[in-house]
Amino acid sequence: MREASCTIVDSAGPIRLGYAEWGDPDAARTVLCIHGLTRNARDFDFLAAALAADARVIAVDVVGRGRSAWLADPSRYVAPTYIGHMAALLATMGLTEVDLVGTSMGGIIGMGLATLPTAPGAPPLIRRLVLNDIGGLAPAASLAPIAAYLGAPAKHFSDLASLEQHLRYIHQGFGPLTEDQWAHLARHSARPLAGGYVMHYDPAIAAPFVGSVATDLVLWPFYDLIGCPTLVLRGGESQLLPAEVAEAMTTRGPKAELVTFAGIGHAPALMAEDQIDAVRRFLAA
Repeated sequence: MREASCTIVDSAGPIRLGYAEWGDPDAARTVLCIHGLTRNARDFDFLAAALAADARVIAVDVVGRGRSAWLADPSRYVAPTYIGHMAALLATMGLTEVDLVGTSMGGIIGMGLATLPTAPGAPPLIRRLVLNDIGGLAPAASLAPIAAYLGAPAKHFSDLASLEQHLRYIHQGFGPLTEDQWAHLARHSARPLAGGYVMHYDPAIAAPFVGSVATDLVLWPFYDLIGCPTLVLRGGESQLLPAEVAEAMTTRGPKAELVTFAGIGHAPALMAEDQIDAVRRFLAA
């Protein structure tokens, strides 16, 4: 695994995006991994290590998270900004076709990238798409708890153990992770500050999200335009991706393949072997 960064062009000026990379940089296939709302690139360490045998894997920190820069204007922490940044990142790296794994917010970004027009004769930007616990509609009731913890005053943690306990509570939907996996998440979710730690993201990312959860998040117009093979992963207990929405995704748009993991909420952490195997099998097809 290699950590690096690159600078992309943004409407407000140059922006630095951090990323982690695995595998052969000259591999025939590249997989781009994009994390959830408050998460970061290192969530994909376990999945990326498994995929790196025959692919280059790039996991990026979305702006305002992890090792990427923060935005001066909090109102720009929205999906159109992130989609533009990811398209610019791929262009900067000279990548014209990638597979994409997107968890929650990362899946929304993936939908946007999958529907971007390309030059005549050029392949679609996204070859195969994995949507991890996000779909054509997210009910407002499922967004409210996320807004509640994201919009609360930023917590300060005296040590990594207390930060890990916080993660175990707000991300209990990840499922039965091992002690080492929770410790891994805590270590890479922490930013040192004032003799302790805070979460490794700009608190200002909350502003646009908290103000938008009063109604359902409707993504069908984007989903229905996707033309590439698509895999939908769903936590069996997920409220963000209801079962009926996931089933509808198999009959419209790209008519996705659906895999559901029992006993998991929002969202499968992509650390368990069965979850990794589902992604690996789909991308290798």
